[in-house]
Amino acid sequence: MSGPSMYVPTSAFGKWFESRLPIVGLIHSSFVVFPNPRNLNYLWTFGGILAFMLVAQILTGVVLAMHYTPHADLAFSSVESIMRDVNYGWMIRYLHANGASMFFIAVYIHMFRSFYYGSYKAPREILWILGVLIFLLMMATAFMGYVLPWGQMSFWGATVITNLFSAIPMFGETIVTFLWGGYSVGNPTLNRFFSLHYLFPFMIAGVVALHIWALHVPGSNNPAGIEKKSDKDTLPFHPYFTVKDAFALACFLIVYVWFAFYIPNFLGHADNYIEANPAVTPAHIVPEWYFLPFYAILRAVPDKLLGVVAMFGSIAILVFLPWLDTSRVRSGRYRPVFQVFFWLFALSCVLLGWLGAKPPEGGYVIASRICTTYYFAYFIIILPLLGLFETPKALPASIADSVLGKSGTAFAMPLRAAHEPNRKA
Repeated sequence: MSGPSMYVPTSAFGKWFESRLPIVGLIHSSFVVFPNPRNLNYLWTFGGILAFMLVAQILTGVVLAMHYTPHADLAFSSVESIMRDVNYGWMIRYLHANGASMFFIAVYIHMFRSFYYGSYKAPREILWILGVLIFLLMMATAFMGYVLPWGQMSFWGATVITNLFSAIPMFGETIVTFLWGGYSVGNPTLNRFFSLHYLFPFMIAGVVALHIWALHVPGSNNPAGIEKKSDKDTLPFHPYFTVKDAFALACFLIVYVWFAFYIPNFLGHADNYIEANPAVTPAHIVPEWYFLPFYAILRAVPDKLLGVVAMFGSIAILVFLPWLDTSRVRSGRYRPVFQVFFWLFALSCVLLGWLGAKPPEGGYVIASRICTTYYFAYFIIILPLLGLFETPKALPASIADSVLGKSGTAFAMPLRAAHEPNRKA
């Protein structure tokens, strides 16, 4: 992943093993001596936090699968049995359920850090696209996992979301019937979702391995958004960044276990503690909190098909972000105009999350439409134009200079001016 390893085993067994399977050398070169920009801040620790959360979710999920019964008549009671009869079953379930929320909190911070510091720009486009793919798999995994308790919100959430595919011309009804395994949400649906929910985390782990590989080719981006030029710009991953990541992970785990042990149902919905009943529709059907911004976009569009296109388009557009942002400066730290539009974008995403939990009526719908319009305008209009007309601040000459607070003159002009011939004063 990181080029040739300088690891030299000292024991005879180590030399024999390394000559046949150089996995220790790979770990040494990738996670011990690998050079990282010396100016990385704590926002860069969320990659390691996400790796830990993925492992935690897989381990707790495997244990839960040992006791869960994927049958429409037994699923709800099997979850209650896990909570009451399995030794520490309540703890494992609460760690898994709240772990999903912690996973999304970490991934949203990770993504917005990339938005602000331009980590999606060349030469890291493939790294970014793999990250978007991980995000899509996460969303699919979380949605199917939310269905498994087979409570009221699980059942009706599955009914509403899967019905969206019926808006697709020609093939919509066929897709819905395949997802349901019949002509309504029932036992075949639950079996399909359980199988995929168990499978997808291992697919995520595979894409994460590719994501890390793609990261180690160009190396990490940094808050200054400039490439490393000499050894003085970097530090080895261990011990400098392992200690930093460990401290950040410990702080994150305090929040995680606080939710799991003290307010385990705070991020859930009370209706999901009522067994699924196809004859009783909840007054207000909402997905989990991490889906609410996209749910608000869906409901902001009055046409069903266009709403579905807008919802999926809001994620698909992220794939094209490296080419939509035309600025040659990566870091938002040196783009004052960009900062204004970025924080408005972040605010609109938070508002969409809040609006997604509100009933689709009156001012809530109008506000959702305004925020949805700005969401797409940010990618399609604002970012392309900013690269043409914005005048960035002076960039430091190197990463080491950025640490020392020195500045340079690189890119201290609009992109359009960079192509004009020099004029004498």
